[in-house]
Amino acid sequence: MDAAPTLEELGEHLVIQEIVAAAPSAINGDDAAVMYPAEPNTRTVATTDTLVEGRHFRREWSTPREVGHKAIVQNFADVEAMGARPLAALLSFAAPGDTPVGYVKEIASGIAERCKLYSAQLVGGDLTRADQLILTVTALGSLGGSRKPLTLDAARVGQRIVAHGKIGYSAAGLALLQHYGRAHVPERFEPLVSAHVTPHLEPGRGIVARATGATSMTDNSDGLVVDVGAIARRSGVGIDLEAEAIAPDELLLAAGEAVNQDPWEWVLSGGEDHTLIAATDKDAASGFRPIGRVVKGAGVTVDGAKPRYNTGWTSY
Repeated sequence: MDAAPTLEELGEHLVIQEIVAAAPSAINGDDAAVMYPAEPNTRTVATTDTLVEGRHFRREWSTPREVGHKAIVQNFADVEAMGARPLAALLSFAAPGDTPVGYVKEIASGIAERCKLYSAQLVGGDLTRADQLILTVTALGSLGGSRKPLTLDAARVGQRIVAHGKIGYSAAGLALLQHYGRAHVPERFEPLVSAHVTPHLEPGRGIVARATGATSMTDNSDGLVVDVGAIARRSGVGIDLEAEAIAPDELLLAAGEAVNQDPWEWVLSGGEDHTLIAATDKDAASGFRPIGRVVKGAGVTVDGAKPRYNTGWTSY
């Protein structure tokens, strides 16, 4: 990657041209993006999230493309968690003036790669100077049909709790990076590191869950107990998770032994997996697996008992 020129040397307008070239869109590049008319009987879904260098990623751990991947997935996961389809993203990018333009182009390329996976586009944004690198993505999605969105307050006693995606992998990856550094993490743990620096969520799983009987859903961004607890609290129910269904797998157990940490902490409190967690009246939809039940009461239990860990990620 060519380190020259810097953002300051090239200037705002030329840098924006480089970003647009790296993440092209036919509707990007004007004062604002004009979206195509929505299909009949659809609603617009909007969300936003921020990545701050040193808090959400480190340059020595993540490539710029991976930073772009993460910025999109953490936003599109919120769209999917409503049962909607991601359509577009806006990027607000703040960085020091001495940041290499090549680094920014690689982030934009990572954003374009993840957008393409969802048949979405980067349609605009903003660029400004700051003392550290900050990416804020606003995602737009489409909620089709007459079914209700998958809100946090619609879980009902007797429903199944189902999940799509790994649980605990991102937190394990972070622990490995903190212990070894990126260059020295043993190769067998690469799936865990990858889950942290470039999380993946299969497109369309939110739509599938909504179409097959889910009524409530969230993504595991702040920690399993915290996020499932939000559904329980907002819905006025209890949620009992099955220990066997969420137990750390062999890779998590090996990583826990390597860094001397209990892998159950990653599963219950880790977050940033962007696993979809839903309450549904039906059997687990394609790509989902059962992990618990909605029960009478309040809060979250594991096999009827208080979870071993119940904290999670917080922004402050």
